[in-house]
Amino acid sequence: MNVIYKSPNERNRSEEMETNKRNTQKQKQNMGCLRSLSQTLTPISFLFLSLLSIANFAAAFNLSTITFDQGYSPLFSDFNIIRSDDDKSVSLLLNRLSGSGFISSDYYNYGLFSANIKLPSNYSAGIVVAFYMSNGDVFEKTHDELDFEFLGNIHGRPWRFQTNLYGNGSTHRGREERYTLWFDPAKEFHRYTILWTSKNIIFYVDDVPIREVVRSKAMGADYPSKPMSLYATIWDASTWATNGGKYKVNYRFQPFVSEFSDLVLQGCPVDPIQQLPAPDCNNSTAALEAANFSNITAEGRKSMSRFRERYMYYSYCYDTVRYPVPPPECMIVPSEQHLFKETGKLKDALKMKFGRHPTHRRRSRGPKRKSQVPVAQAGQAASDM
Repeated sequence: MNVIYKSPNERNRSEEMETNKRNTQKQKQNMGCLRSLSQTLTPISFLFLSLLSIANFAAAFNLSTITFDQGYSPLFSDFNIIRSDDDKSVSLLLNRLSGSGFISSDYYNYGLFSANIKLPSNYSAGIVVAFYMSNGDVFEKTHDELDFEFLGNIHGRPWRFQTNLYGNGSTHRGREERYTLWFDPAKEFHRYTILWTSKNIIFYVDDVPIREVVRSKAMGADYPSKPMSLYATIWDASTWATNGGKYKVNYRFQPFVSEFSDLVLQGCPVDPIQQLPAPDCNNSTAALEAANFSNITAEGRKSMSRFRERYMYYSYCYDTVRYPVPPPECMIVPSEQHLFKETGKLKDALKMKFGRHPTHRRRSRGPKRKSQVPVAQAGQAASDM
């Protein structure tokens, strides 16, 4: 009898997808090289420039932000969704009653999907905040999915996150990677972006590309290709999210609040059943694929490599126990590969080294440096990454 591997999050994802399916049916019927600048700027000036670059990400990539009402609707637990007076930001709450979530009003066949997000602070064990694309409400057995999933932690331990993708219901072939961050995502807003084209998928943190999946014939239907909606949710994942379920959500610290602002939906709306595109979709799709954020430059690849070598602590591509033959989209990079065991996890000797990031380390004096991974302008990344 063949045993199919499923990670804990894959098992619980099916539960969340079923909840989202029911709720959806109800609802739908840049700067340049800041690292070198930081050596000459005062800490306050460096922090200001870092924040300015993050704030200007959408503008640098020539993207327009929208209000909540222009592109989204509540997914579940309206009573735990708080919209700002100007409708440009929204907070999702988790408490004893429920989590909460919202969903894009349309399905999209390729596009760029982005938001500035601030995660819950203090004790966040057992909590998952998800920012992802899916069509599981329409294609129950053959769904596609692209994920950012943020995993909470106990007090004093950093948030972690993972990216993942599924195509055509291939949930038994999870393609997750897991990372830490070079900043505290609960202290201030940072931008998280999913770029999805017919040729490639890129995950961005601020404007640093952290992962790219290039479509190949060998991937076949495993490459997400059907229209998807954008989701944002916060929910109780006590059974697996923190240390395999060892630490649960502690509702003494409720409500847990995740904030979303500067929302971006740039794509082609499509009927998910007939898959008929809106007028002028061909032009918008071509423009998307030609945009600077759809093509990682040489310097951008240096930024991505630096991030992955410093902050990635699991990759399915290096998990030879799970995948003796790496899936076809995997690009084996020697400078990454030697960091990992055959299980795809970071080697024990490197855990302490890679776990000591300045933002998560206590200091007795002096200001904290915000970032060790410089952000970059459109089409450009820091040269020393």
